[in-house]
Amino acid sequence: MASPIGLARLFQRSLVLPQFVRGFRLGATLNAEEYYKTLGVDRSASTKEIKKAYYELAKKYHPDTNKGDTNAQKKFQAVSEAYEILSDDSKRKSYDAYGTAGPEASGFGGASGFGEGTSIDPEELFRTIFGDKGFGRGAGGFSSAFGQEFGSQSTSQGHHQMTLSFQEAAKGVTKDISVSVMDDCNSCSGKGGSGSERCPNCNGSGMETVSTGPFMMRSTCRRCSGNGVWIKDPCKSCRGSGRMSHRKSVSVPVPAGIENGQTVRVPTGKHSEAFITFNVRPSDYFQRKGNDVHTTGRISLSQAVLGGTIRIQGIYEDLTVSIPPTTSSHTSIRMKGKGIKNVSGYGYGDHYINIKIVPPKKLDPKQSAILKAFAELEPDTPGTVNGITYNKGGNKVVMEDPNGLVGDLREALSEEKGSDEGVNGSNKS
Repeated sequence: MASPIGLARLFQRSLVLPQFVRGFRLGATLNAEEYYKTLGVDRSASTKEIKKAYYELAKKYHPDTNKGDTNAQKKFQAVSEAYEILSDDSKRKSYDAYGTAGPEASGFGGASGFGEGTSIDPEELFRTIFGDKGFGRGAGGFSSAFGQEFGSQSTSQGHHQMTLSFQEAAKGVTKDISVSVMDDCNSCSGKGGSGSERCPNCNGSGMETVSTGPFMMRSTCRRCSGNGVWIKDPCKSCRGSGRMSHRKSVSVPVPAGIENGQTVRVPTGKHSEAFITFNVRPSDYFQRKGNDVHTTGRISLSQAVLGGTIRIQGIYEDLTVSIPPTTSSHTSIRMKGKGIKNVSGYGYGDHYINIKIVPPKKLDPKQSAILKAFAELEPDTPGTVNGITYNKGGNKVVMEDPNGLVGDLREALSEEKGSDEGVNGSNKS
């Protein structure tokens, strides 16, 4: 009975692929993990994920977009080599099973397990998968071919900036923006031309079977790009693609609660979409912290001492704020649920009012007398009060009372005190 190594070598000789014009040898430099690393996928990646990764890298390093760049050509060959192995189930299984052991242990001529004489032309592989829709190879281009390969037409994307006021971002708004979109060609109504008939290459299925040596591969039809229909007379305006770029005014629904720098995706046509990034102008009144807002609430001296209410501007409505008695400056009052709506649609932030006591700019004689009388009665004053001194008995008294108003208040308060004592005395008797 043949040894496992002998069987492996026999298997190797049976898998020699045909030589193409621009061939290169598989498995010459890559170890078992490098095919996956080359495509940037995990070992558990699906066939679709592998194909998508190959598309992105092949587009990046394709010779048509990297003229004269030998490094890009090498990378294009490497990703083609990796895809040629990992996209085929039988090759991938053998690669996973024997690739890590090396040529001596596995009997395979290189890490891929498909050693001597195994060659593939990366350009031929590219055309096999995506047809002749590559760079400059017909209407639609590489991106169009990729979109059709994955079951849908490619989508044109554009990135735009939109400026919003603070209130527009908080409340939500619908604004128009002019964008460049890919839409149906006006000349051919999106048909791509006239004289269409069933594609003779794929018999209308949109798929063709391509032979790569001993292996067969199902791929998008290169003649009709997977449409199943071949157009005899392509439209001159769109060159057969059925789509053209033009400017269009699009209404953008801005959700309430959007923040500066956030982006939304907006469909702009059948085959296009736009990414709108918002620039939110700051407010002179509101300060935003997440979904919470902070504002300053100004109150008078009497409101600070006695309490009361003030009306302030809120995000969605004016708010009545209750001021507790003896409120000091920098007190923060929370209005729960009165902040900005969560952009996800659930709940609201809070509105915080930071209190600032605004003293009167000028006092008339009566106001001055009242405050001086209060200063005489105020216990535990930290420091001194202008216009107030102490008498021999240690009591605070007003230094000057030109109108006699403080004396009148003092006398009135004294009489009120005596009246209270008389009432209390009669109650006791």
